[in-house]
Amino acid sequence: MSDEINHDRRRFVGAAATTVAAAQFGVIAPAVADPRASKKVARDVSRRSETAGTDATVLVHGAWADGSSWAHVITLLQSEGLKTMAAPIPLTSLSDDVAALERALERTDGPVVLVAHAYAGAVIGAVTQDRVRSLVFISALSPDEGETVAQIFYRDKPSPEAPKLTPDSHGFLWMPNDRFGAAWCQHARPEQAALLAAIQRPIAVAAIQEKALKAAWKAKPSWYLVAEEDRMINPATQLFLARRMGAQVRSEKVDHASPITAPKLVAGMIREAVANAGPNATQQHG
Repeated sequence: MSDEINHDRRRFVGAAATTVAAAQFGVIAPAVADPRASKKVARDVSRRSETAGTDATVLVHGAWADGSSWAHVITLLQSEGLKTMAAPIPLTSLSDDVAALERALERTDGPVVLVAHAYAGAVIGAVTQDRVRSLVFISALSPDEGETVAQIFYRDKPSPEAPKLTPDSHGFLWMPNDRFGAAWCQHARPEQAALLAAIQRPIAVAAIQEKALKAAWKAKPSWYLVAEEDRMINPATQLFLARRMGAQVRSEKVDHASPITAPKLVAGMIREAVANAGPNATQQHG
């Protein structure tokens, strides 16, 4: 009996070592390994090949949030070997935010995919570096040249759940804590919504009133997630923006905070953009 146990143990260790070696060298483990492990290795290799078109994915947060709002998405992407980082922006003016993103891009090398949530759509739209292969807009605002975020935000009637915001004495807009969950992230758990409200970062009125100088989505391939149950940015506005830029559109029943409440969906869209971020990619307007 002990010989049988030792034989099985040696067989298991050998199969595991073969699988690990296969994963490290990018080949599929031979049939002697556990078939389930072999299938996992094959999936991992396939995912690595899909993300080979870019060196980094940079995620930019919107108003009333910070880089931690991408935590679940980052974990998913990093687990698949995709280099991912969140770019902090001050939310003080569109120019300040674009400059902050460009500083973050200095920390990367090679091709990049930019991803924006909400207000940050205006920020990634202002970056026209050749290294940026494509853009992903997660229920994001994407002004054209000469437009402001405020203009497109109020293009359609706001949701009844959207709170009326008044700037403080310093010109910043805060989301009322008692309205945060219902308006910004109604699909989040109550305790999660309370935490998000407690750590929110305000946006300056100046940021949404500054005219956009560029619209990178006119030249870059774009993807757009329309949040059908968004209570901050009217889904009709989102669909208009997505169609205007000729983006690859996906419409889902998610709330405004989908990077937090639907991270698998968001990560999937990002993977698609990365997989198609070849050096010769160009925008296809519809």
